[in-house]
Amino acid sequence: MNYSAIQVAHHGGVATVTLNRPEKRNAISFQLVDELMAALDEIERSPSQVVILAGAGKAFCAGMDLDELKGLLGNTHDDNLKDSARMAGIFRGLYEFPKPTIAAVNGAAIAGGTGLATMCDFTLAVPEAKFGYTEVKIGFVPAIVSSILVWQVGHKIARDLLLTGRLFDAAEAHRYGLVNEVVASERLRERAHELASQLLENSPSSVRATKKLINGFIASQLDQQIRDAIEDNARIRTTGDFREGITSFLEKRKPRWVSK
Repeated sequence: MNYSAIQVAHHGGVATVTLNRPEKRNAISFQLVDELMAALDEIERSPSQVVILAGAGKAFCAGMDLDELKGLLGNTHDDNLKDSARMAGIFRGLYEFPKPTIAAVNGAAIAGGTGLATMCDFTLAVPEAKFGYTEVKIGFVPAIVSSILVWQVGHKIARDLLLTGRLFDAAEAHRYGLVNEVVASERLRERAHELASQLLENSPSSVRATKKLINGFIASQLDQQIRDAIEDNARIRTTGDFREGITSFLEKRKPRWVSK
């Protein structure tokens, strides 16, 4: 497949997927989602045994492309359900990918970008990387990624991060276990490949079986949580606060919330 929103390279048993929209800080577009899903399918069938997910330019991923989100304002509930299911598919597909995944976070990873970075088995980040579940600031809900975040960090920390929508740095993310290692920027790619080499020394079938075992611990609960999250994600898109949040962000002004 020919990619444009991402780049895919295979070398020495490692597949490197680079989000390739640097002019948009690698914001998640519908095209990027489709290409990323296709890339994961390609890699699953390929000889490569480890995946490195990276971002082109200065950012890892700035979250959803709000220009495209604005285009959803007139969608029906059924349309929103289909799109929410597609977003859930990419996050869960990355989380449950059968081969080990490593996120090399070179800069900002915001909202859906935090989701992509933390869905990987290993998350490496430079000290200046920023994270945040900022959806509440634009009248949205982090429904899909929150389903897994609660399992990762517990309810108390999840409430802090999701309800405030605040940004936090790599060191704080490391304290919560969302980042495995904080790595100097000049060493980030090198360290990702070192880790990949370590993983390649292990039995591929054993690694896949172990990942399946770990994912199975919460699979049944996650199934229902993801279904609920898809509904919540679709429902919030029909609200006045969502319309105002997206519009005010694009107009670079403070939102005037309509709900009470």
